[in-house]
Amino acid sequence: MSHVFPRHCRSDLPTAKAGDGCYLIDQNGKRYFDGSGGAAVSCLGHSNARVKQAIKDQVDQLAYAHTGFFTSDPAEELADLLVANAPGDLDRVYFVSGGSEAVEAALKLARQYFVERGEPQRRHVIARRQSYHGNTLGALAAGGNQWRRSQFEPILIDVSHIAPCYAYAEKPEGESAHDYGQRVANALEAEVQELGADSVMAFIAEPVVGATLGAVPAVDGYFERVREICDQYGILLILDEVMCGMGRTGHLFACEADGITPDIVTIAKGLGAGYQPIGAMLCSSRIYDTIVHGSGLFQHGHTYIGHPTACAAGLAVVKTILEDDLVPRARDMGAKLETALRGALGQHAHVGDIRGRGLFWGVEFVEDRETRQPFDPSKGLAGKLKKAAFEEGLICYPMPGTRDGKRGDHVLLAPPFILDDNQVGEITEKLTRAIQTVL
Repeated sequence: MSHVFPRHCRSDLPTAKAGDGCYLIDQNGKRYFDGSGGAAVSCLGHSNARVKQAIKDQVDQLAYAHTGFFTSDPAEELADLLVANAPGDLDRVYFVSGGSEAVEAALKLARQYFVERGEPQRRHVIARRQSYHGNTLGALAAGGNQWRRSQFEPILIDVSHIAPCYAYAEKPEGESAHDYGQRVANALEAEVQELGADSVMAFIAEPVVGATLGAVPAVDGYFERVREICDQYGILLILDEVMCGMGRTGHLFACEADGITPDIVTIAKGLGAGYQPIGAMLCSSRIYDTIVHGSGLFQHGHTYIGHPTACAAGLAVVKTILEDDLVPRARDMGAKLETALRGALGQHAHVGDIRGRGLFWGVEFVEDRETRQPFDPSKGLAGKLKKAAFEEGLICYPMPGTRDGKRGDHVLLAPPFILDDNQVGEITEKLTRAIQTVL
């Protein structure tokens, strides 16, 4: 009998025994193609020799040193590499152990920034419906995933949520994509004015919405307008790239596709590629200098921030992504995956939308293509698709509640950047068979 407290208490999971490139292998020797990279984590696959050696070498030299007493070479080198490749004036890196911690750090830094600027009245955060920013209480409050939030609502901080940029389901017929994007972006300005222009500290959003909506990029011009509004009202723009960053969308930082620079950005999953738990928050020199010339102390911290072994792994991961040209490869292989998905599923009676960017793709399912009506939640479509794909030997990331936390189903695909042409076909064929089994 297991004493592990699992995610699902009634689940009976196989045991992962080994990893081989894009595959995971269970105790019976069955191979599963990791078509979602776990949760968009395993961008280098499961057996990268360079990253494994970097971890071993670091443990042999220094496993851990508390950042209250020391810095470390891996942390310094990784910070230098990230800043050298980051957009705009992102200049400082705060290392944590994962995405939720990175978002918590971003929210707390935003608050302290305004306190130290003499604007303590700035306390409100604005986010978007059907977003996800993590599972710790602050990050969960910022997120707009209603299913994850519901039972914890009474203990969450108050965060305002405006409409997402979700053209497939929410753009009215006859409205241009540009006009739609500007209209939903302007909802940010309306909310700022409703809350009080000098009381809002930050707006947080995913450049490509991940698990909750299923790889939804914004329409052109949306984020440019958001950036203008933040600048106009002196609000910090926090971009959450925990899932969509580090090359996943065909850009090292996902915001590069939208032509903007945030004040704070969070990264995690692809930063460690699954080899070590690591995340990071990057902030602009303006924000950092405010703390330096104020209290000099960011009033925040965890035991494992800047962990040398985790940073050594992250350094090897980012070097591999850059030196092996895996960012352009994510774009090229993503285009092939898109073509394959549209060829196999584009005319399927129950596939409403195929969307994404780079190697980050979502397939949304509907009961009626014409009306875009989702399936009844009681059918449990997402869970059945996950099970059927797993039986086929494909790990994918189905989610229910796409539209509003209750209705709608999609599958998220985020395979390793190292996949080849044959494996693009393997993903498509196995997913198609799973869909046929369920529908």
